Amino acid sequence: MFSAVWDHINNPLLYAVPFFVVFIAIEAVSLRHASADAGPRAYSPIDTRTSLSMGFGALGAMALFKLLTLVLFVILWTELAPWHLPTTVWWYWPVLMLVVDLAWYCNHRFSHRVRIGWAAHQAHHSSEYFNLGTALRQKWNPWSEAIFWAPLPLLGFAPWTIYVAFALNLIYQFFTHTETIDKLWRPVEFVFNTPSHHRVHHGSDPEYLDRNYGGILIVWDRMFGTFQRELHTPSYGLTTPVGTYNLLRLQYHEYGNIIRDVRGATRWRDRLGYVFAPPGWQPAGRTSASAARKQAA
Repeated sequence: MFSAVWDHINNPLLYAVPFFVVFIAIEAVSLRHASADAGPRAYSPIDTRTSLSMGFGALGAMALFKLLTLVLFVILWTELAPWHLPTTVWWYWPVLMLVVDLAWYCNHRFSHRVRIGWAAHQAHHSSEYFNLGTALRQKWNPWSEAIFWAPLPLLGFAPWTIYVAFALNLIYQFFTHTETIDKLWRPVEFVFNTPSHHRVHHGSDPEYLDRNYGGILIVWDRMFGTFQRELHTPSYGLTTPVGTYNLLRLQYHEYGNIIRDVRGATRWRDRLGYVFAPPGWQPAGRTSASAARKQAA
């Protein structure tokens, strides 16, 4: 029983983790003697430790998420999907990777533009550093992903393959979290999400907010009007820093802000706005408990 479930939720992300740690160590050593005005900043030990802790916690949260969604996706795939796509044909995996990347773009944009989604996602943007360690600063409550993945089994994609494709997408994105790589060859920059594009996404500068949501491909941002090229080195982190390395506060403080705003509202329209409007929304003439936010990855 356990082995059967494991076969469905096991994916390349677990095996990539040791390599992530190795690449982080290499980048950290290479930046150790770099001065602040000569290039990328060296790693901060406490910031990196926080990111790693959040990453390992996210592995457990992701395993639970997969166990729960596996049941839902198998039901959708077996009972409601009008067809089952063959996983052995040559085009299956390229098409699935494309569809998963589009679903990632949609979920990522939702996570920045709907406050309840941002409450979960903001933890990833809480670091004021941008390096490979920051890539592991992941959320512990990936509930919104189930909403955007649900159409995939209905389209006939086998549930286990969805998890694999999503893991490959995250592995690619790990390498976009670095300042050590400048802009790449223009055709690559035009099609793919690159470190330059993702630096913009993590920037808290006004011109960089709500931009470059793509996972592997940046063409979605070009198509849907959310692309922004890198104009200058961004200022990283939330627009109003959380000011703590407490893991629980980093993960959940925005949920507390939402609860306080909703409890303080007197109209249902305002209560719904505090939950479903963009982060920072507030009724005219009022101040929310958290007008602070940053957008990003």
